[in-house]
Amino acid sequence: MPAMTEPDNSLARTARIVRFLFKYRNAGVFSGLNLDIATLDAAEATPTEGRPEEFVADLEALGPTFVKIGQALSTRADMVPPAYLAALERMQDNVVPFPLVDVRRVIEDELGVRVSKAFEHFDDVPIGSASLAQVHRATLRSGRVVAVKVQRPHALENIRADLDVLGAVAVRFDQATDLGRRLHFGDWVHEFRKTLLAELDYRIEAENLERFAEHFAHYPELLVPAPVWDLTRMRVLTMDLIEGTKVTAIGGLRRTEQSMQHLARALMCGYLDQAFVHGEIHADPHPGNLLVTTDGRLAIFDLGMVAHVPPRRRDRLLKLLYAAVDGRGEEVANESIAISTRLEVYNEERYLREVGQLVSRYAAHAGSQSLSEGRLVMDLTRLGAACGLRMPPELSLLGKTMLNLESVCRALDPALDVKQVIDDHLEHVMRARLKQAFSASGLAGEVIELQGLARDAPRKLADLLSLLADNKLQLKVTGLQESRLMENLQKIANRISAGVIVAALILASALLMRVETGARLFGYPVLALVLFLVASALGLGIVISALLHDRRAKPSEQRGPR
Repeated sequence: MPAMTEPDNSLARTARIVRFLFKYRNAGVFSGLNLDIATLDAAEATPTEGRPEEFVADLEALGPTFVKIGQALSTRADMVPPAYLAALERMQDNVVPFPLVDVRRVIEDELGVRVSKAFEHFDDVPIGSASLAQVHRATLRSGRVVAVKVQRPHALENIRADLDVLGAVAVRFDQATDLGRRLHFGDWVHEFRKTLLAELDYRIEAENLERFAEHFAHYPELLVPAPVWDLTRMRVLTMDLIEGTKVTAIGGLRRTEQSMQHLARALMCGYLDQAFVHGEIHADPHPGNLLVTTDGRLAIFDLGMVAHVPPRRRDRLLKLLYAAVDGRGEEVANESIAISTRLEVYNEERYLREVGQLVSRYAAHAGSQSLSEGRLVMDLTRLGAACGLRMPPELSLLGKTMLNLESVCRALDPALDVKQVIDDHLEHVMRARLKQAFSASGLAGEVIELQGLARDAPRKLADLLSLLADNKLQLKVTGLQESRLMENLQKIANRISAGVIVAALILASALLMRVETGARLFGYPVLALVLFLVASALGLGIVISALLHDRRAKPSEQRGPR
C-alpha cells in the first residue's frame, strides 16, 4: 500500500474514487442481500475467480480511508457476501514507514518540546507501521519504557476529503436506487465518518485505555497498557510498552506446558461485560491486537475504534443473544425485528421461518466452529437484509467481535467450549445488569420520574375533566397536509383539471373548424389546429405520466421500539 502523502488534487481524487465505484458497480459486492437460508454455508465456498481479492487490493491502493472502509465493511454481513467478507478480513494494514523527520515534527508540534527533551531515548526504527500511524519504542527520564504512537502527516486532511466525496456519492445513490433506499448508504458513511474521525483523536483512545483497564479490573488475567497523559495529544499517544507473543504464534509446546484456558475464558467474559454491562464494543479485537506476556497475562491494545451501545439497545441485544444461545428461534426473530427497521419489501413470514431454521441448526451443532455464536449473529443480519429488515449496525459489530474473540479463544485453547463459556457468563451479566438497575443512581432516576408523574397527574386529570364537562375535547390529527394522502389527492385534482382543459380545447377546436377564416394551414383554420395540437400534447402528457408514475402504493418503513 502506498504511504500517505500530501492531499491529492481534489478533482483527480474524486475521479479516482468514482472510477473505483464504477468498476465494482456490478461486481456483486452487495449480492449477500439475496441469500437464502440454504446458501449461507455454501456461499462461503463459492469460487469468485479472484474478484474479492482484486477488490481488496484496489481498496488498499486507494489509501488509509479505504483500508478503514474495508475493515468496517468486514463487519456488515447484511451488505457484503461471504466471499468478500473473507477477503476483507485478510486485508493488510501494514505500510511503508514515513520518514523520521516527519515523526519528530509531528511529536514536537503536538507536545511543544523537542523529542530529546520529552524522552530519555527514542528509537528511530518503528516497531509497527499502519495506514494511519506508526509506533516507536522510547524511554522516559524515569526509566519507564513506553510505546509512542504517531499519526501520519496529512492523515486528517486526506480522510476528510475522501469522506466528503463518499458522502456526496452515497446520498445520490440512496436517492436514485432501490438498493440505496433499502440500505441507506448515506447514513452508513455518516456513522463511519464519526467513528473514523474519533479514531484520529488519540486522546479518545487514551481514555478508552483507562476505561477498559478499569472495567477489566475484575479479570487479573487481562492487561491494558496505561497511557502517559503528559505526553499524549491529538496526534501522539504515549502508553506503556507491552511485549509478548501474538496468540496465533503460540507454539503447541508452550500451550501444553502452560494452560491458557483461563486467558480465553477471561477474554470472552470481559468482552461480554464490556458490551452488555458497560455498553461498549471494541470493534477490532483481532489476534494482532492481543499478546500473551511473559508473566502469563493477555494484553489488549489498539482501542481506537470503540462503539457505544445505548441502554435500551443493549437490553435488546442481550435478550437476543440469550435466546440464541438457548436455542429459542422465535424469540430471536422477535427481538431482531423489534430493533430493526421494516422496509417496503419486508417478508415477515419468510424471516420468521428461516430464523427458526437457522437457530435450530445452531442448537443441533452446538460447539461447531462453522456454527458458532458469532457466525449465528452474522448470518442473522444477512437473513434480515434478504427479507427486508435493516438491522442496527451494533448487531453486525457484535457478531464480528464475537467471531474475532472465538478465533482468539480457540488459538489459546482449541478444546475450549465457547458456547458453554458464553452461556455460563450471561447469568453473571444479568446479575450485573440488575445490580445496575437497583443502584442508587438508577433508583434515583426512577424516583424522579415517579415524582414528576405524581406532581403533574392531578392537574392534567382536572384539565381533561374540564374539557369533557364543557364539551370542548378535540382530537387533532397532525401531519395530514404533509402525508402521502394529501399528495395523492392533489395529483388527482390536477389530473381532473388537466382532463377538463384538454376536453374543452378539443371541443373548441372542433367548433372553430366550421368557422370560415382566411388564415388556414393544411386546409384547416390555424387557430383550430393550434388548439387541437395543444390539447393533444396535454392529453399525451397525462397518459405518459400515468404510465410512468402511477403504481400501487407501498407500505412505508416501520421502526421497531428502541
